Amino acid sequence: MKKLVLSLLFVMQVVCAWAQQAASVQGKVVEAKTQKPIKNVVATIEATGQTAVTNADGVFVFNDLVAESHEITVTTAGFVPQTFSVVAVAGKTIDLGVITLEEDVTSEQQLGLITITDNDLGDDNSGSDNTAGLLQSSRDTYQQAAAFNWGQARFRIRGLDNAYGTTMLNGVVMNKLYDGRPQWSNWGGLNDATRNQEFTMGSAPSDYTFGNILGTQEINTRASIYRPGVRVSYSGTNTNYSWRMMGTYASGLRADGWAYTISASRRWANEGYFEGTNYAANSFFASVEKKINSKHSLNLTSIYAQNRRGKNSPNSDEVTRLAGEEYNSYWGWQNGKKRNSRMKDIEEPIIMLSHYWNISESTSLNTNVSYQFGKIGNSRLDYQNANNPDPTYYRNLPSYFTSMYTDQGDYIGNQAPQVAAAASANFLKNRQLDWTALYRANMNTATGRSAYVLYEDRTDDKTFTANTILRSQLADNISMNGGVTYRRLKSHNFQNLLDLLGGQFYSDIDNFYQGDFSQSDLNNPNRQVGVGDTFGYNYNLWANVVDAFTQFKFNYKKFDFYLGQTYSRSEYYRDGLYRNGIYANNSFGKSQTVTFENFGFKGGLTYKINGRNMIVLNAVRMTQAPTLRNTFPNARINNSIVDGITSEIVTGGDINYVIRAPKLKARLTGFYNTIQNSTETSFFYGEGVFEDSGDGVSDPNAFIAETVTGISKRMMGGEFGIEYNLTSTITVKGSAAYGKYVYTNNPHVTVNNDALATVNADGVATIDGAPNTTVDFGKSYLKNYKLPGMPEQAYSVGVEYRDPHFWWVGANANYLADRYVDVSALLRTSNFFKDPATGVAFDNIDTALANRLLKQEKFDPITLINIQGGKSWRIGKQTVGFFASVNNVFNEIYKTGGFEQARKSNYQNLSQDVLSGTPAFAPKYFYGFGRNYFVNLYINF
Repeated sequence: MKKLVLSLLFVMQVVCAWAQQAASVQGKVVEAKTQKPIKNVVATIEATGQTAVTNADGVFVFNDLVAESHEITVTTAGFVPQTFSVVAVAGKTIDLGVITLEEDVTSEQQLGLITITDNDLGDDNSGSDNTAGLLQSSRDTYQQAAAFNWGQARFRIRGLDNAYGTTMLNGVVMNKLYDGRPQWSNWGGLNDATRNQEFTMGSAPSDYTFGNILGTQEINTRASIYRPGVRVSYSGTNTNYSWRMMGTYASGLRADGWAYTISASRRWANEGYFEGTNYAANSFFASVEKKINSKHSLNLTSIYAQNRRGKNSPNSDEVTRLAGEEYNSYWGWQNGKKRNSRMKDIEEPIIMLSHYWNISESTSLNTNVSYQFGKIGNSRLDYQNANNPDPTYYRNLPSYFTSMYTDQGDYIGNQAPQVAAAASANFLKNRQLDWTALYRANMNTATGRSAYVLYEDRTDDKTFTANTILRSQLADNISMNGGVTYRRLKSHNFQNLLDLLGGQFYSDIDNFYQGDFSQSDLNNPNRQVGVGDTFGYNYNLWANVVDAFTQFKFNYKKFDFYLGQTYSRSEYYRDGLYRNGIYANNSFGKSQTVTFENFGFKGGLTYKINGRNMIVLNAVRMTQAPTLRNTFPNARINNSIVDGITSEIVTGGDINYVIRAPKLKARLTGFYNTIQNSTETSFFYGEGVFEDSGDGVSDPNAFIAETVTGISKRMMGGEFGIEYNLTSTITVKGSAAYGKYVYTNNPHVTVNNDALATVNADGVATIDGAPNTTVDFGKSYLKNYKLPGMPEQAYSVGVEYRDPHFWWVGANANYLADRYVDVSALLRTSNFFKDPATGVAFDNIDTALANRLLKQEKFDPITLINIQGGKSWRIGKQTVGFFASVNNVFNEIYKTGGFEQARKSNYQNLSQDVLSGTPAFAPKYFYGFGRNYFVNLYINF
C-alpha cells in the first residue's frame, strides 16, 4: 500500500509538472456598437494555425499553449479583424478581456464590384468577370486592392481566368461544366446571405476541395451561423443599375434546434451607365436548419436570383469618336421607350440539402445533394433577305468609303471625303436601332413572313450534384480532408423565337444556302415558326463528372506541410435534336462519347521563423478536362469533336514571405504558373480566308468557326501587399502586382467553313459519309504575344482614418499599365500571306508593314482615384449607418479590353484597310465606367 501511495504521488507530481508547462489564453468578443457577444468568431494563433471559436457568450479559449509570445487574430465575416500580441506564461491563464469588433461596411463594395465586372460580359459569360471571384471576407491587403480598386480595369490575379479558381456553395462546386466559370448572377444581389466566406489563395490547401491555381472561394449558407437579427438596406449607384433594396432576417439557433435565415433584394434601372442598358433583378434566399442532436444537423438552402439586363456594344475608335464612350448600338426607340435588342436573361434556381454529422470530437462528415435548373437567354436580331439593321454595320460608317474606295471604285480621290462626311452625318442622324423600320418591313411583305425577328440563344441546364466531405484530426498534429463529388448535367441549347416584330411567321431556314443545305431540320423541312417556337439549332449536351480528393496536413512547431491528390473522370456527348441540312449524317442523334481521366498532386511547406514571420511555399501539378464548349467546336449544327483534343496540363507554384504583427501586416509573393494543351473556339465572318476556286460556289469569304488547339501560356510575376497602423485610428496601405503573361508556343488553327459542304461531290472530301468542312491552317505564330485584357502592372496606395466615434474615411490612388488587345490567331498563320485567288504567297510583301499589321496593340496606362467613407449610429436597440464611395474621381476615360476583328483575313485586304488611315475593321473595345458612385443606407435591428 505504501508503494502504491508513493507511486500515485509521483505520478501526480509528474502530471502537475507537465500541466505547469502549458499556458492558456482566453477572451470575450463583443460587437462595438451594441456590446453584445458575437458567436462563431474565429480566433487564430498565426504561427501555428490553431483556432478557437467563440461560444454563445462570445468567449474563446486556447489551452495547452507553449509559453512564449503569440500573435492572435480575431475575425468573422462582416467585421474588421483585430490582431493581438500576447505572451503566454506557463501554468497561467491570460485573459485578453473584452475584444470589440467594429462592423466592416466596406463589404458593401461587393455590389459595386459586381456591376463593374458584369457590364461588358459576352454572350457566353466571358472571362471579363473574373475579379468577382475575389469577393471574400479576407483582409489581405493585396486581395482587397485587386478586387475593389483594380477590378474596375479587369485586373486578374496572377493573369488567370476565373475558370482556374473554384467557387463553392456549402462545399458544392458552382463552376459551370460548359465553360468552367461560375455564373455570379446565380446569387447576385444576396450580399447579406453570402457574407460567410472562406478564401484560399493559389493552390494553398482548402478543407473542401483540391482546388486549382487561382484559389478557392467557399460560401457557407448554413442557417445557424448567421448573426441573429434584421438588416434592411437601400442603395443607389450609377453603374449597371440605379437602385437596390435588400432585407435579411436571421433567427440564430433557437432552443428547439431550429434556425432559419431569409433574404431578398431587388435591383433596377431604366438605364445604367451606358446608353440603353436597362436592368431588373430579383433575388430570394432561404436557409433552414434543424439540429437533430449534438451529432446530426440538416440544412436546406434555396436560392432564386432572376436577372435581366441590357448589354452594351463594343465599339471601334471610329464609332467612339462619332458617338462617345457611352454609346451603345444595341438599342432604339419604340413607342417613346428605349428598347435593347441584346438582353441577357438569367434564371437558374438552386436547391441544396446538407447533412452535417459530427462523428466524434475529431471527425466530421458533410454530405450535400444539390439540384440547379433554369435558363440563360441572350437575345439578338435575325433577318432573312434583308439588310443588316445594326447602325454600326460597316457599310453605314464613313470608313467604308474612305478605306474601300480611296483610289478606285465608285468614289475616287477627292470625292471620298465628301461621301464620308455625308455618311458621318447620316450615321449621327440614324445612330440607334430603328425598331419602327423593322416592323414596317415585316408588315409590308405580301406573304406575312417576317424579314426581321427577335430571338434568343437559350441554354436550359439541369445539374444534379452529390458530394461528401470528410474532415478528421488524426493526431494532435495531423489532419485529413477528403471528398467525392458526382455531377450530372443535361444542357438543352436552342434558338427560341421571342418576337415576330409585326410579321405572322418566320422561315426556319438558312437563307445563305439553297435546297437541303438551307434546312435547319431535314426531319421537318420548310417549317414556319412563331413566337415561342424552337428553330435554327436544337441539341442537348450531356456530362457526367466524378472527382475525388484527399489532403493531409502536418503541423509542427517550426514547420507545417501538406500533401494533396485528386482524380477525376469526365464523360461528354452531344445529342442532336435536329438533322441539319449541311451535316445530314453528323448532326441528329448521339455523338461519340469522349472521356477524360485526370490526376493532380500538390504540396506546400510553411517555415515559421517566429510568431510574426513565416515563409510559405505551394506547388501543384495537375491535368484537367477541357470544357464542353471547347470539346464540341460547332455544337450548334453538328456532332463533331475537336480532333485530338486532350486534357490541359496545369502547373503552378508560389513562394511567400508573410509578416503578421499587431501594427504591421505584409505579404511578398513570387509566382509561376503554366497552362498547356488549352483549346479555344470562336466564330466570325472572314474575308479572303479560303482559296477562290472560280467555280462560283466556293467563296474566299465565309462565316467560320475557328478552333485553336495546343495553346500554352505562362503567367509569372510578383505580388506585394502591406498594411501599417500609424496610430490607433490611421492606417496606410500599399499593394503592387507585376507580371509577364504570354503565349509560349505556336498553337494549331483549324477553321470550319459550312459552305464547303455545298461544293459538288467531286470537290469535297467526306468523313464517315459526312462532309469534311474543316480546313487545317497549321501553326499560329502566337509565341511571346501577351495574354489579353488584364493589366500586367498594378499599384495602389491608400490611407484610412477610423474614428472611435464610429465614422471613417479612406482614399486610394491606383496605377494600371501594360494591358493588351486580344489578337486573332487566324491572322498569324501562314495563310495570312496567301492570295486567296491563287493560293500562293503575295508578291512584294513589305516586312515592316506586315510587322506593323500584326503588332499587338497596347493600351495606355490609367490612373484611378477612389474615396470611401461611412458612419454608424446606435439609436435605442437599432444600429443605423451608411457607406459611400466615389470611384474614378477624376472621370478618366479608359478601355477595359478589346479584340481584333479578323474579317480582313489576309495581308492584302488588311493592309489596304489599315493604310487608308480610317480602317473599317479596326479593333473593337469595351470601356470602363467614368466617375461613379455608390451609397448604401442600412439599419440593423
